Amino acid sequence: MKLKRTLNLLDATSIGIGAIIGAGIFVVLGIAVGYAGPAIIISMVIASIVASFTAFSFAELGSAIPKEGGAYEFTYELISPFLAFIVGCLWLFGQTVAGAAISLGFASYFVAIFPFFSLRIVAVSAALTLTALNLIGTKKSATVNNILVLTKIAIICLFIGTGISQISPRNYSQFAPNGFLGILQGAAFIFFAYLGFGRIAALGGEVRNPKRTLPPSILLALTTSMILYVLTGFTATGLQDYRVLAESGSPIADAARATGNLAVTAAISFGALIATASVLLTNLIGLSRVSFAMARNGQLPSFIAKVHSRFGTPYVSILFMGALMATLAFVSDLKQTAAITSFSILSTHVVLNYSAIRLRKKTPKLKTFKAPLYPLIPSLGIVSCIILMFSLPEASWIVAAVVMIASSIYYLLRKRHRV
Repeated sequence: MKLKRTLNLLDATSIGIGAIIGAGIFVVLGIAVGYAGPAIIISMVIASIVASFTAFSFAELGSAIPKEGGAYEFTYELISPFLAFIVGCLWLFGQTVAGAAISLGFASYFVAIFPFFSLRIVAVSAALTLTALNLIGTKKSATVNNILVLTKIAIICLFIGTGISQISPRNYSQFAPNGFLGILQGAAFIFFAYLGFGRIAALGGEVRNPKRTLPPSILLALTTSMILYVLTGFTATGLQDYRVLAESGSPIADAARATGNLAVTAAISFGALIATASVLLTNLIGLSRVSFAMARNGQLPSFIAKVHSRFGTPYVSILFMGALMATLAFVSDLKQTAAITSFSILSTHVVLNYSAIRLRKKTPKLKTFKAPLYPLIPSLGIVSCIILMFSLPEASWIVAAVVMIASSIYYLLRKRHRV
């Protein structure tokens, strides 16, 4: 049974924006500011440029291969099943631990408002509740996501509009306290927040007219989010000393407090709940579809690819990934998770950009969306992703290496067993 094509351009774009704008602004921004200082706005531009290279490759590949699975599926069809399995496992691992951290981010804001609740219980409850929503159907999930996205964009615009007139120039006096290396490290961490555009491609099998819908939805989501990110970073570091933001688990709310406007501060806290819930929702959508694609291709147990007869959703993969995310919510650490997620996804993007080069070589006359300046764009995507990977802590390399080794062993053992 195939998944239903129910998503239009607005739904797909909204899913991308919902995935991008969330934990990156409301939580990870503080970590990145600790490295880059007020120069975080440059870090954001660098990260968005790196993301844009890969976005063009995603758009071209998504229009040519409109199937569930995103980077995994592209690698499977254009390079090799073995490398595709490694890419799929890295993507699933990075996004799962990210989802656990996002659950904790949601719980932190929730408990700050309602302190009588348990942080861990709220985190697990959030993961399980949004898992249940995903089970009902992608269209229903996308409709809820559209509402969440519009709400949090309005709140972010409120923060920018209120705060930009109260910026203190002295907060920019130490613009780049750690030099260009700090800016690059900030870009590597804030890249965590630009990952949502790839989630649209993972839904290729559920998008209407994907050859025309996928490319503009990916680019629209990335461009909109980039503009909001830069304006938010500029406003936050202008309102509050970067060292205060670096130590904060709620940097935008702390920046809003500098305005003295309690209503805006309360709205930001509410916006953080909306943002993290939206990101978690779309994170689960992407995770379940990639695991579904891997099972469909025989690289994971076949029962994971089962589609619900009533709701038309890959319910086994949704339940499995949701349960795993809820379990990891008990042990996640935001800073380590952000680094691990960024490294894992950057490494899959290296392969994805190479897949875009392979697509042109294998099917030069294919009539799909064509990325400009080929092969410069995907080549720059490969190089820029590698540079950001080297800007991340060594621990992220070690964890990713363990995942790749474990995935390789599983793949070889499963292949031998099937033979």
